[in-house]
Amino acid sequence: MESGGKIKTKSKYYVWVGVFLNCSILAAVVLYPLIYPEALPKAMMTTLLVAPPPPPPPPPPPPPTPPQPKVQMQVNPMAVPTKIPKVIKMVKQQPPPSTGVMGAGVAGAGDGVPGGIFSGLGSGPAPVVKAAPQKPLRVSAGVVSGNKIGGVNPSYPPIAKAARIQGTVVLSALISKAGTIEDLKVVSGPAMLQNAALEAVRTWRYKPYILNGEPVQVETQINVVFNLGD
Repeated sequence: MESGGKIKTKSKYYVWVGVFLNCSILAAVVLYPLIYPEALPKAMMTTLLVAPPPPPPPPPPPPPTPPQPKVQMQVNPMAVPTKIPKVIKMVKQQPPPSTGVMGAGVAGAGDGVPGGIFSGLGSGPAPVVKAAPQKPLRVSAGVVSGNKIGGVNPSYPPIAKAARIQGTVVLSALISKAGTIEDLKVVSGPAMLQNAALEAVRTWRYKPYILNGEPVQVETQINVVFNLGD
């Protein structure tokens, strides 16, 4: 019985020793390259230590646009001739034709006195200044009626008399400087009496209206009264 128990004890001992040895060998195999990396093969170390390749370089920038050539026109009026002629012709400039007026001369007559006053003002006629036309003078009907010197009286139209039409015809008149009627217009009045008033007033004559010693045109109003007298 004792011998059997001893054999069991020894077999367990050998088992544990084997496990320990195997673990030790495995640990040595794993830890040895980490502690002594120089012991690894060179091919393996090269593979492990090679750095990754650098990234590719960026693409080159596009070439700049070449500047457009500028054409400059060079004008050189004072260009030097490439050859000098053997004979040089002299060009003479002709004087301009005389206009008869000497710019540097002294005005004056042949018998004048040196240092005298220039009196050549010319003998042409003086310019005529036209006076602005004078507007007709406005005069009242009462003043103009006092200057009447001739003319026929208006006749009463038979039609207007038969129709018992009467009233005053008002006329606008322009009396000339000679006293005659130049412009005559109807302002108001019965239509049957207007022609008779116009025909009579056109024959009227007036004394010229004098202003500052001279006759002037007169603008006035003439009233022609038609009354049946009943």
